[in-house]
Amino acid sequence: MALCDKGFNTFIDDDNLQRGEEISTELLKAIELSMISIVVFSENYASSTWCLNELVKILECKNSGQLVLPVFYKVYPSEVRKQKGKFGIALIEHERKHNKDKEQILEKREKSEMWEEAFQTNTSNASYAFVLGSCFELEAQFINKIVEEISSTASNRTQLFVAQYPVGIDSHVAKIELLLDTKSNGVRMLGIHGLGGVGKTTIAKAVYNRIFDRFDRSCFLENVRESGTNPGIIQLQERLLSKTLQDAHLKVDSVPKGIELIKNRLRHKRLFLILDDVDEWTQILNLLGGCDWFSSGSRIIITTRDKQVLTTLEKYQVYEVKELNQCEAHELFSQHTFQMKKPREDYSKVAKEIIHYACGLPLSIELIGSDLCGRSIHEWENALEKYKNNPLKKMQEKLKISYNGLEKTEKDIFLHIACFFKGFEKDYVTNVLETCNLYPHYGIRKLIDKCLMTVDQYGELSMNDLLQQMGREIVQQESENPENRSKIWCYEDAYEVLTKNMGTDKIQAMILRPPEPVTMKLQGEPFERMKNLKFLLVENVHICGEFQYLPNGL
Repeated sequence: MALCDKGFNTFIDDDNLQRGEEISTELLKAIELSMISIVVFSENYASSTWCLNELVKILECKNSGQLVLPVFYKVYPSEVRKQKGKFGIALIEHERKHNKDKEQILEKREKSEMWEEAFQTNTSNASYAFVLGSCFELEAQFINKIVEEISSTASNRTQLFVAQYPVGIDSHVAKIELLLDTKSNGVRMLGIHGLGGVGKTTIAKAVYNRIFDRFDRSCFLENVRESGTNPGIIQLQERLLSKTLQDAHLKVDSVPKGIELIKNRLRHKRLFLILDDVDEWTQILNLLGGCDWFSSGSRIIITTRDKQVLTTLEKYQVYEVKELNQCEAHELFSQHTFQMKKPREDYSKVAKEIIHYACGLPLSIELIGSDLCGRSIHEWENALEKYKNNPLKKMQEKLKISYNGLEKTEKDIFLHIACFFKGFEKDYVTNVLETCNLYPHYGIRKLIDKCLMTVDQYGELSMNDLLQQMGREIVQQESENPENRSKIWCYEDAYEVLTKNMGTDKIQAMILRPPEPVTMKLQGEPFERMKNLKFLLVENVHICGEFQYLPNGL
């Protein structure tokens, strides 16, 4: 009743089950499906064949990872372990009962040996040993103590929710499990690296569920990036200690004391720890110190958008998470929109366009899929046009996290590439940005480490289309009027600014690239007020007019 009151699903072999020599299939199934088995050893426990066979089954499940909690009721663990007193007498009595048939003798002897092994194994690490007194409160307190222990243990052993539709996750988990090699000794550290929204946290949760019960202590620490100030770091340290040691009352006075406490309390444990969403190396330092104290067999995973934070670790491996392939993207989108693996035939064409727009990012596919679920095909087509001009806010916020963590010059480099230089050779772009005092050798490397861009095999700068859209959206939000934005990449906006003499000192870069060759007649001196214009790209345009006011730094 105490367990049920705490919300646990419980199963007990009560009088509704027919008893006999062999325990029922129903009970065997109940034992197998349980997370925890509580074995209550009482004085007459060994007199029941039913109980003894249950114990053997529980031992099998324990070897497969089930937690077994032995409770001793008016009997000491040593009596059970050594089969003394009533336990020993009951086992001898079982041997006397069976007849002299040779096969039955061998069978019973084998069972007796199994029972003895079960007694030895299930009592060797007893959590409780209690002799009941005459006071009812003692029994109530004892039960309360057991329930508290189970609550704490169950919380630590509960699997994490991974995803509603975990498409493509299993292949990542299998690869990471090979890299971690949990059967080997030594300490292994692994960084899971990738773009925001690509599924790093989801994959890490699935890995945690697969292997956490192979370790003495385990902890999945979410949203490390949000720890921020000292109180936030201390709270994170307390969460780590609480989850691994199952002690909710542990308190930390300061960050340095927290580092030492974590080190001293966990250094002798075979530990499995996941630090999720780390964006600064100091966050690792504040939790794990020098990372040189882990017990052999421990495994540490760090998920991050920034590969640079991993370089503070002495020895580490990196697992790169890439976008979903076309097949996986289709399945995930279809699951969210139609709850099946493929889209409906009449929706397939527009679905293909939407999936292409989502660029293989699980987050964008999930958000768009949920947004379109239950809507008509005409609404889908209309929504796609909307997404291209006004992307979903949640998706933009997620992608923008990495951008917000950049320095001013790095932000400017990112925006230049998003607006103008995607697909250009890295060396050419570096030379251009060097003249703008943006330190591109350092900045571009930072952007690559943060998964905000890549350099392909031909040395050209590449960027996820959704990131490019995010960058351009940031510039668009500077002003409703193009002449008041720092960068103008849209031909129509550039044409209007130049032909109507609307230039301002806000404009830093501009591109004139119409789809077909045109002749542009300038009115007045549109460049006269563009004193901060640093970059102008002209293609397919014949310009009639004066250029005497082009700024010297162009």
